[in-house]
Amino acid sequence: MPTHLVVSISGHGFGHVAQTAPVLNLLHEYMPRLRITVRSGVPTTHLRSRIHAPFEHLQSIGDIGMVMSSALAVDVGKSRAAYRAFHADWNTRVAEEARLFQALQADLVFSNVGYLTLAGAQLAGIPNVALCSLNWADIYRHYCGDDAITRQIQSIYTGADAFLRATPGMAMPDLPNLIPVAPIAAIGKNRRSELDHHLRLSGEEKLVLVSMGGIASRLSLEDWPRTDGVRYLVQASWQARHPDAIVFDSLPMDFSDLLVSSDALLCKPGYGSFVEAACASVPVLYVGRPDWPESPALIEWLQRHGLSREVSQDELKRGNIAEKLDEIWGASRPEPVAPAGAEQVAGWIAERLA
Repeated sequence: MPTHLVVSISGHGFGHVAQTAPVLNLLHEYMPRLRITVRSGVPTTHLRSRIHAPFEHLQSIGDIGMVMSSALAVDVGKSRAAYRAFHADWNTRVAEEARLFQALQADLVFSNVGYLTLAGAQLAGIPNVALCSLNWADIYRHYCGDDAITRQIQSIYTGADAFLRATPGMAMPDLPNLIPVAPIAAIGKNRRSELDHHLRLSGEEKLVLVSMGGIASRLSLEDWPRTDGVRYLVQASWQARHPDAIVFDSLPMDFSDLLVSSDALLCKPGYGSFVEAACASVPVLYVGRPDWPESPALIEWLQRHGLSREVSQDELKRGNIAEKLDEIWGASRPEPVAPAGAEQVAGWIAERLA
C-alpha cells in the first residue's frame, strides 16, 4: 500500500496554501507513489491551482484562525466566542480526529497550522509535524489573553515532532521543537508579452495586481481616481466599477504568473504575498496592519530583501497611491530571494516517510 501523507491546511487566508503547496509538489517529485490527502476548508479550485501533485480533498476545519470583520480587522469578541465553542467537548473532537487518521491509515500528519489535526495524530500515535510562519497559540494570546485555551493550543504544538517555522515568521520562543527553515514560495513565469497582447495593452502601461490574500473583503475601486498609464488587476467577486480595472480570474494564466508579470503588487502584510513578490523581485505597496502580531516580522523582512512602500488605510480607501507607485518604479530592484525552504521541508518529511 502506498505511503499516505495527510495534510491539513488552514483556510484563514491563502498564505497557508502558498507555504504548503510547494512542499507537496516537491514531495510528489521525490516520492511519485506517495498518496496525499488534503483536509482544508479552502476551495478545491484554489488548492488545485497551487498543488500540482495528485491529491484527494476532504473538507475540514482544523482551526479557527481569527474571525475577521474585514481583510484587515479582527473581531475579537466573535473570535473569543468561536474558540470557546471550538474547545467545548475537546476530548471528543480529538478522539474523532484520531479515529479518522487510523481509518485513513495515515503514515504522517502534516499541518499548516491547525492544532486539532496535530492533537488527533498525537492521540493516535502517528508522527506529526507543523509548518507555518505563525502559530495560533501566539495569535490567540495576543488578542484574547493567556488562558486555558492558549495553554492547550501551546501544548499541542509543543507535542508535535517538529514545528518548522517558515522565514520570515514570528519568533515563537515558547516552542522547544522549533526548526527555522528558509523562505517558501512558488515562482511563476513572466508572461507579460502574452498579457499585453491578450489585454491589448501598450508596452508603456503599468499593471498593478491587487490582492487582499483570500479574506472575504473588497476595496472600493469606484472611488479611486484614474492614473494615466496604470491598470489594476482585481478579482471578479469585487465587481469593481472602475474604467482601469481588469478582472484577473478569467485571464489565461495562474496567479503566480500574473504576479511575476505585473509591475507592482498591492496587498496587506501576508506571507504568500510578501515572499512570492520578493522572490520574483516585484515591488510591493502594502497597507499597514499594526494589530496583527505577525506583521512586524513580515514587514522587517520585506524591507531588507524586497522593494516596498507602506500606504495608509486612508490612502488605500481613496486610491491615493500614485506617488508611492512612482517611488517604487523609480527605485532599483533588488536581487530576487532564493526560496530554499520548500526543499528543506520536503526533505525533512521524505526522510521520515522513507
